[in-house]
Amino acid sequence: MAIAVGSKAPNFTLKSKDANGLTDVTLSANFGQKNTVILFFPLAFTGVCTAEFCDVTQGIGAYADLGAAVIGISVDSPFAQEAWAKAEKITVQLVSDLDKTTTAAYGVEFPALAGIGLTSARAAFVVDKAGVVQYAEQTPTPKDLPNFEAIKAKLAELK
Repeated sequence: MAIAVGSKAPNFTLKSKDANGLTDVTLSANFGQKNTVILFFPLAFTGVCTAEFCDVTQGIGAYADLGAAVIGISVDSPFAQEAWAKAEKITVQLVSDLDKTTTAAYGVEFPALAGIGLTSARAAFVVDKAGVVQYAEQTPTPKDLPNFEAIKAKLAELK
């Protein structure tokens, strides 16, 4: 079960890969600076995940206008995430939870996606500047998308 609204968001430092190499992305770097939307997704190179992140990329300006950073987390390697982002022109910050510790900390494990093993469920969290979860949603199935209008409404409240 996903962590609850009002909980302190588990901090993380996860790897991201881009043309400049591997970098660390830490949630707490945004504390005191901006709100953060965390989007857990099952796997890169899958249809629903691709549609979700292409849509978020197209609307990334709306999140910036609401004073928020967006971070996508999956159990893929940072190298697979980079290849996927490049192929699909995804500009959302993607980070790798290869060892699944952040997925577990947020309570969003999906145990048997397509019979291949544990992945992240599709889930969304809004973490405020103080590091407190203000919105939490795990979708009923990996095929369902989060309620992005509710996410944006929460960000507008926090602005």
